[in-house]
Amino acid sequence: MKDAHRFGRRAANPGGGAVFEAWERFVQGEDQVPGVRPVVAISWHRCREQYRVDPHLTEAPVAAAERDHTPEHDVVFAELGFRAASVAHEMGSVSGVVTVTDATGRILGEWGDQATLARASDFNLAPWFSWSECAAGTNGMGTALEAHGPVLISGAEHWCQAFHNWVSAGIAVRDVVTGEPIGGLNLSCWRSQLPPSAGGWLAGAVAKTQRALKRRARDSGAELVATYTQARARSGAPLAAVDTAGKAVIADETASVLMGVPASTPAFDSTLRWNPGLPELIGAVRYATKQAAHNPDWVGSTQTFTHLADSPTSISIRPVFSSAHLIGHLVSFGVSEGVQLPQAADAVRPRMQPRRVVGMRENRMVLLPLREVSFAESEGNDVWLSTAQGRMRAASPSLDKLDTELADVGFLRVHRRYVVNLSRIREIERGQKGELQLVMDYRANEMVPVSRRNAPAVRRALDI
Repeated sequence: MKDAHRFGRRAANPGGGAVFEAWERFVQGEDQVPGVRPVVAISWHRCREQYRVDPHLTEAPVAAAERDHTPEHDVVFAELGFRAASVAHEMGSVSGVVTVTDATGRILGEWGDQATLARASDFNLAPWFSWSECAAGTNGMGTALEAHGPVLISGAEHWCQAFHNWVSAGIAVRDVVTGEPIGGLNLSCWRSQLPPSAGGWLAGAVAKTQRALKRRARDSGAELVATYTQARARSGAPLAAVDTAGKAVIADETASVLMGVPASTPAFDSTLRWNPGLPELIGAVRYATKQAAHNPDWVGSTQTFTHLADSPTSISIRPVFSSAHLIGHLVSFGVSEGVQLPQAADAVRPRMQPRRVVGMRENRMVLLPLREVSFAESEGNDVWLSTAQGRMRAASPSLDKLDTELADVGFLRVHRRYVVNLSRIREIERGQKGELQLVMDYRANEMVPVSRRNAPAVRRALDI
């Protein structure tokens, strides 16, 4: 959070003309961005390559139809509104405004200096307009929804030239189970600096809001375990309870082996739950979460590969509610009850397949063809790429996200810390106890370990 407290020390146009010159070259198709911060360079890449936002857009568009949200999210919006109103006087004294958005970047409320609010309306910086990155390009509100932690966007760092006179700092409130954004807070000033306290206030306001979400998630975990205990007493099928993101909260002895997670060990805290490492199962659970949100009586079934068998196993997914709030699902193995899920849960929401992987070398953004990436490795809070151009930090904020983006284009998660390019595997080395190591490059002798629970998936993928 140290960067958050330095927000007020930045000028309205960091880097002066250098950032604007880099912006001009980038919008014309060049990829070199010297002097531009990585978070901004990555955002520019999304705006140009993925969202195709017109950099000469002069105002934010009207927000699309309201996305479904839970009553719990309404509580978050109310809390953010209270926090925003509490700082409105301070923002007004520096000719600034504070806004609250939902997860789509739609402004729900705005407070602050009346003259600045009037000026902001010329750009549609006002309620019911969308400031997501895909709608308005790089900006404090939209970029915060894409990143983790406080985000400052100043002057020419904005993707749209019409917004270059603004300085904006934003931060997102995220669901503590799924990690998806719920809403956000943003502070904006016209041709001036934000107050030095801006970053600290944003981080503090969101921390207080998410504290309540963490307590709620822990309570939901306890309720999910209680429901699992009751269901297990009635059924002899292998059983597990998972949260709405597909992470295991508890599993019996057989289900734990099938999923590759600890047995009979409750994980009430959302940060301590286990990722089964079964992409098909996680996809099916997330699909079930969407279905159950619209139909509480929904029950579904599908087939998925597990860590024990080379053929798929039938599973049934039954949603669990608490006070009309979806808290997770019970997954029964060897059981086929309810409607059949689509063969691929993601088929109901086609996604763009990446053509390149984005890496960062100092302040330069490197657009890597997929064939040049050997593997990705998680190290602390960063993801590093082993590439034909050397080792470099990935633009992706997490290995989970990168795994999701690359799962259908020849990459595979082989370990909690590694995602590999299957076409770059040169040899497979077997240890004395049967453990596998992947040799990714003859010359560099790069070795990637395969975890025990991912070994069957590796064998299937390589047909060995």
